[in-house]
Amino acid sequence: MKIVLLGYMGSGKSTVGRELAKALKLPFKDLDQEIEAQMGVSVSEIFDQKGELFFRKKETGVLEQLLATNTGFVLALGGGTPCYGNNMGLIEAANTATSVYLKAKVAELALRLKKGQEQRPLLAGRSEADLMEFIGKHLFERMPFYERADHVVDIASKSVDQLVEELKSLLQVG
Repeated sequence: MKIVLLGYMGSGKSTVGRELAKALKLPFKDLDQEIEAQMGVSVSEIFDQKGELFFRKKETGVLEQLLATNTGFVLALGGGTPCYGNNMGLIEAANTATSVYLKAKVAELALRLKKGQEQRPLLAGRSEADLMEFIGKHLFERMPFYERADHVVDIASKSVDQLVEELKSLLQVG
């Protein structure tokens, strides 16, 4: 079983993904960390040194490799991954993978992202109002890709444990 978690940054893909993987006794994988491991440098260094286009091509290649493996896992994508190239098509075509969109409202994402805002290059230095506008615009652009997931789970006011239980039930496992 391969479970692919997608959604905007701050939606809990990595946090929920790690706990879901533990509950299902599957390895947890983070696409950005997989790319960093292959490249030997951080994602921000790849962006700085080689540019976004290079990163997006590498991202697609690593996603293809993971989806082609015979082993199960829980995979957290980067927030933009589904929106570039044919990445969503790759996920949809992988008949061994189930995709789940962790959906959140702009206000909840802004609240979550405000805490680590300076560690996220796209968000650093933005005022609260600008942050809300930025997230809202991004979500509007990305929604058509996110909504193509096999399942949509609203994360509003749910704990990590509640989300793990909801996902297990949805996926009919555990």
